[in-house]
Amino acid sequence: MRKLSAPVMLAVILLAPATGIPSDTPITRDIPGLQAFVHDVSERHALEPERVERVLADAQHQQDIIDAITSPAEALPWHRYRSIFLQEDRIRDGVSFWDENEELLSRVADEYGVDPAILVAIIGVETRYGEHSGRHRVLDALFTLAFDYPPRADFFRSELEHFLLLTEEEGLDPFEIRGSYAGAMGMPQFIASSYRHYAVDGSGDGRRDLMNDVADAVASVGNYFSEHGWRAGAPVVAPANVADDADTHAFTGDGIRLTTTVGELREAGIDPEAEFRDDAQALFLELDGASGAEHWVGLRNFYVITRYNHSPLYALAAFQLAEAIRDEWEAR
Repeated sequence: MRKLSAPVMLAVILLAPATGIPSDTPITRDIPGLQAFVHDVSERHALEPERVERVLADAQHQQDIIDAITSPAEALPWHRYRSIFLQEDRIRDGVSFWDENEELLSRVADEYGVDPAILVAIIGVETRYGEHSGRHRVLDALFTLAFDYPPRADFFRSELEHFLLLTEEEGLDPFEIRGSYAGAMGMPQFIASSYRHYAVDGSGDGRRDLMNDVADAVASVGNYFSEHGWRAGAPVVAPANVADDADTHAFTGDGIRLTTTVGELREAGIDPEAEFRDDAQALFLELDGASGAEHWVGLRNFYVITRYNHSPLYALAAFQLAEAIRDEWEAR
């Protein structure tokens, strides 16, 4: 039997009779907002409502997804969060990933102006270099969060819409893709909207495959950082010395927005251990370290890392992992 291409298979899935699909279709499910979602998505993108319904009919609520999103790792204190990622085996595996993909990383770094160590670290933090891309069906994750998690329902309904469009555009099977509890997928863990907007074909085969193609994954991370304003060769973050009489509360914000300058911090008694320019936009971090408070000053590139994951803990862990991998790789 001739094997069907991915786009043809998807068309068969969406257009085939509902045999084998649960009878509990979106039309009969008593889920607030679901029928309106089907109508709106169908109208916006000129899709037949039945096509959208057939995909959503297979989506299942997963309580462990709700449990996971209400207890994220980013809620941990810094010293515990850091220990998840700054481990010898993850550093060692990062060095091996760099060795195996040195030419690719160099090419992507040149094209997008992004530090290769950062490229390696992001994939290392997200999926341990592609080994663990997630166990949840993305369809289930987005469906659960879109209709059973009110705090961010609008966001996840938007992502579910992007996911439906993504699977058609890229010829992906919506029933098979697995990812994180938040619906992120592939080696770099892109959410559907990021996949559609920032993924690139790094291998030149005419597809954007973040699940299986290392070149696509690495190039897509590079493009993402470039599009969000990464500055090649610019500093990222540095520890800071804080005077005893410094008013740190005046500079403690959300750890993401650049609300001050290095000069203002220095005038207040907060001195980064790096040769940062006084006029550089900056943010100040006070974190719970293993031996007490840790103080850091982040610049524009630090902010860019938080565009990947809106957490200063994530950004700092990714940066420190990148530096550890670089040190080990260069030492070799």
